[in-house]
Amino acid sequence: MNAGLALHGDYAYIGNRTDGSKDHPHPGVLIVDVADPASPRAVGEIEQPHQQRESTSSRELRVWHAESLLFVLNIPCTPSLHRCARGAAPATVEIYDIEGSAARVPTPVATYRPSRTPHEFFLWTDAKDRGRALLYLSTPGGRDAELVVADVSRARSGIVREIATWREAFPERGGNDTLHSLSVSPDGTRAYLAHLTAGFLVIDTSQIASRRPSPAIVTVTAISTRPRWPGRGAHSAVKVPGRPLIVTTDEAYGSEEPGGGCPFGWMRVLDIADEIRPRVASEAKVAPYNNAGSCDEVPREHNRNASFSTHNPTVTANLALVSWHGAGLQAVSIADPAKPARLAEFLPAPLSSVTTEDPALTAGAVKVAMWSYPIIKDGLIYVVDVRNGLFVLRFEGRHGDEVAAITFAEGNTNGG
Repeated sequence: MNAGLALHGDYAYIGNRTDGSKDHPHPGVLIVDVADPASPRAVGEIEQPHQQRESTSSRELRVWHAESLLFVLNIPCTPSLHRCARGAAPATVEIYDIEGSAARVPTPVATYRPSRTPHEFFLWTDAKDRGRALLYLSTPGGRDAELVVADVSRARSGIVREIATWREAFPERGGNDTLHSLSVSPDGTRAYLAHLTAGFLVIDTSQIASRRPSPAIVTVTAISTRPRWPGRGAHSAVKVPGRPLIVTTDEAYGSEEPGGGCPFGWMRVLDIADEIRPRVASEAKVAPYNNAGSCDEVPREHNRNASFSTHNPTVTANLALVSWHGAGLQAVSIADPAKPARLAEFLPAPLSSVTTEDPALTAGAVKVAMWSYPIIKDGLIYVVDVRNGLFVLRFEGRHGDEVAAITFAEGNTNGG
């Protein structure tokens, strides 16, 4: 039941998709020594009272490297999707000091209780001010806000302040029309929204970047011409560095529910040269799982309690590294945005057994569920599979030189 991944120095931190109820051993945040990337070693766990609580999952993790702070988002979880205990629990962002010797035994410094329940968040750090950092939290389904921006610059002093919110009134708004996640440009002036059935949008966050008091967030993309497509819609949206392109992923779990199962969800490349009218430039799929015309080739049991959908991408100028659930980690060339090309995949050999199977992803016949945003560190790729653990990979295919040259990059922060 592994979840989000964060790296800092010689350590990796891995969240958990389930909770601290009695049936789950080690449901806290795992601490892994990766000083030798070829031989990672689990060396500890962040436990109660800050982690391992019932009915909450440590879903998302980020590190503010300049301040050596670890942010862990704990959100309510359910029996049906996460094997969590029934109950209502508030969402929190637990903040830990991981500087020096604290990296192995993180020290709590603050707890931030968001005004609305987040689902994911993007950590933005100010390149002009090493002491400034913001959390952009997607808060799906909020009647008055679906995006909350919190200033965590003084987190070490226990101070977190919400400074802005955003919500758009879509004319055809429905029950699944909600902001799932987002990314933010390095200069902080734009955010790129993956908004499920509402599609993809660009918003102007320049007033936040420039420290305007009571900053306003302005929707840039025209609502009438925003890119949309059938299905459950965009899960993640990550800007390609140095190019007017966005890589989006769709997440559709394998199930017999409407919208689930083959053809699952796949990757798209969006052209945002015109931010008012972005357009879908191309799609990338894994056959037969993402092709409606070949779903009869998919074993029926692969449509139950499994997924061959995209989840989270990390991108370089010409390469998208995408966690693709049952299809593992996929490397896709985006050098020609009109013709993305799958270059390679890593599909782990499943463990023979695990204590807890993920009800939605691995409880069926498929025992692979690549999940986290890949992280590139010192030319290596770190990625987490829900069932099978942490993998450290080297990519030597086309555009491998871009990966080899990177000291640090990930899709859910602008750090590195």
